[in-house]
Amino acid sequence: MAGKHKAAAAFLANTSKPSKPTSTTPTSSSPQARLQKIAAHMSQPQTTNFPQDAVPQAPEDPLFGLMAAYRADTFDKKVDLGIGAYRDDNAKPWVLPVVKKADEILRNDPALNHEYLPIAGLPDFTSAAAKVMLGADSPAIKEKRVTSVQTISGTGACHLGGMFLSRFYKPKPTIYLSNPTWANHNQIFTNAGLSIAQYPYFSASTKGLDFDGMKKTLQEAPDHAVILLHACAHNPTGVDPTQEQWKEIASIMRAKKQFPFFDSAYQGFASGDLAKDAWAVRYFVEQGFEMCLAQSFAKNLGLYGERAGCFHFITSPAADATETISRIASQLAILQRSEISNPPAYGARIASTILNDAGLFSQWEEDLRTMSGRIEEMRKALRGKLEELETPGTWSHITEQIGMFSFTGLTEAQVLKIRKDAHVYMTKNGRISMAGLNTGNVEYVARAVDKVVRETAKL
Repeated sequence: MAGKHKAAAAFLANTSKPSKPTSTTPTSSSPQARLQKIAAHMSQPQTTNFPQDAVPQAPEDPLFGLMAAYRADTFDKKVDLGIGAYRDDNAKPWVLPVVKKADEILRNDPALNHEYLPIAGLPDFTSAAAKVMLGADSPAIKEKRVTSVQTISGTGACHLGGMFLSRFYKPKPTIYLSNPTWANHNQIFTNAGLSIAQYPYFSASTKGLDFDGMKKTLQEAPDHAVILLHACAHNPTGVDPTQEQWKEIASIMRAKKQFPFFDSAYQGFASGDLAKDAWAVRYFVEQGFEMCLAQSFAKNLGLYGERAGCFHFITSPAADATETISRIASQLAILQRSEISNPPAYGARIASTILNDAGLFSQWEEDLRTMSGRIEEMRKALRGKLEELETPGTWSHITEQIGMFSFTGLTEAQVLKIRKDAHVYMTKNGRISMAGLNTGNVEYVARAVDKVVRETAKL
């Protein structure tokens, strides 16, 4: 027995020793072993229902990608002319003084709570917002031909309107967008299920409105097409029709029975005057158009992250107008409920506090004049510096355009070069946010533009 135990022990000892690799046994670190592991991994069954061919990698949002690149840049003189947010003369975010007051009022209100808002939002906010846009004495409001829904700022308003039109406008329409337009319009309305078409808007040669091209396309567009119109301070061009041109646009659309969808993101920001910036919308309502209206308070109240906005539907004067509005309101509520249930409260409460208090409203108008006035001064300064430098080309369009943005006329190649060489960030189409300019950087930007224009002119 002892001999058997010794033999067994010897056998176990021998089998526990690692064998030396032979020329045909790959080591774990050998190229052959690594290839075997890769092959084994690749032969594993698919574990996701969303492979590359089903869910391709989406491109980064160009504007937010530009923001990320700017933030990662360590150059001390870098300039952000990309994002559409107001900055003061020190390049800092500016909380409107009236917003600070409203915020303090809310925080000191013992009745403040965090309960759900109604599906359609805060009624005091939506009703006041409609008056700001349409006018306190608007016949459409008095005749109860308006229904309003609080939305996730202007983006949410465009989305809700797109969803409604996609579902209920028969036959399903094509929506015409200006060329160019705010880039997100394309995604919003496509994802809502609408077909997209374009009408000419910007003339590269004059750097102004291509009014003839716009009219021709509207005249050739189908009857009952939806036409998206920027209420004021067109994004990205800063070019707005004159009042007489608006009247011509309305006349064409009336003859074609086309449906206006106004996007108002900059009321009060274009001219500093709320009523003046709402002129086109109010004119179309006065002419009896049935229409949609997206309204944002991101820019004109500086409530960017609070996402305070409204969607308004205005129907035409008719005996059954109130019944029509009731039906439309009921369907908007169903769409809203399935999308977000109900909107966030705090930004709407800040806006409502301001819009419903005469003293605060007056201060808001003063704050708007402060912002629009500084932007106008930066337009004059940039144009003046470029003309002083005798930069090739004409630069009068900078002061002729209006609102937060200017379409400079720089090419994509020039935009990329000025970003690389001077660390001046703007969108690839040459749009700049005038609010990104200040007395400390406007000359630097002008010299950078001058340099890139001269250098690329030689190519």
